[in-house]
Amino acid sequence: MKPAIAKYLRYLRTERNASPHTVLNYESDLRQFLEFLSPPGVEPPEMAQLDQHLIREFIAFLYDQRLQKSSIARKLATLRSFCRFCVREGLMKANPARLVPTPKLPKRVPDVPAAEEMNAFLDGLASLEGRSTEPSVDGKAEALAMLLKRDRAILELLYAAGLRVSELTGMNLEDMDREARTLRVRGKGRKERIVPYGGKAEAAMEAYAPVREILLREAGSRGHHAAVFLNHSGRRLLPRSVRRIVKKYTKRMNTGWDVHPHTFRHAFATHLLTDGADLRAIQELLGHRSLSTTQKYTHASIRHLMEVFDKAHPRA
Repeated sequence: MKPAIAKYLRYLRTERNASPHTVLNYESDLRQFLEFLSPPGVEPPEMAQLDQHLIREFIAFLYDQRLQKSSIARKLATLRSFCRFCVREGLMKANPARLVPTPKLPKRVPDVPAAEEMNAFLDGLASLEGRSTEPSVDGKAEALAMLLKRDRAILELLYAAGLRVSELTGMNLEDMDREARTLRVRGKGRKERIVPYGGKAEAAMEAYAPVREILLREAGSRGHHAAVFLNHSGRRLLPRSVRRIVKKYTKRMNTGWDVHPHTFRHAFATHLLTDGADLRAIQELLGHRSLSTTQKYTHASIRHLMEVFDKAHPRA
């Protein structure tokens, strides 16, 4: 089984072009399954010996560990994909994981701020930027004002283009067409799509451009000249830094939101749908393979419309 797992992970990297994060998750799931099947002193079974009963025992073990149903569903999906690969490679005759039912997951509707709240938040960042021009003795205020321009550009672009955080941090200058206001985005499986963005995001990017040049100049040869968004050392910004930025400004603006970078993507899709955008167009903009993945936003949009109705209709 170990050689089969190694071969499968190599297939994910080289043929499927899976992201490092995805490969790491699959590797972790398969390692846990292997450890379950082969406690100390026990050899793991051959691939031909793997059946649905062993997989069911593993799923029951995960329930005993009090894992969330979503985590168990992901691990089962990993096993299905792995066994499907092994069948194709002639290591198994059939896929036993297909016979194990997926845990029933509750339908979660993305909780997003209303369009008015999102606009007020982003406009508030612009006003913060206007108040951050006072001189200081030690230069600390100037440094914070510089990073505020970068952070505003990040938040504007997350909402304007509905980007995943990994797509935003992985973006290079050559991926931006500033004149057409479009981005070439590399999504899951290295799949490319073209996404437009609006005037507010473009204005924020214009304000950030001189900041980026200063960061690169100070970094010298250590700077990452291809990347759009840089940290204070002139290197490519990491997703965890974007998560900190989101938390920082939602707290600073007293929004009361418990949000993360993906919330801006949810808001992008929900607000487009609320204003009448076609569901398939939203699917293309988000880079979803399946329309069913995009359809969850219909529930969020309907909920928002009901809230508006309850607040505004005289007979609600």
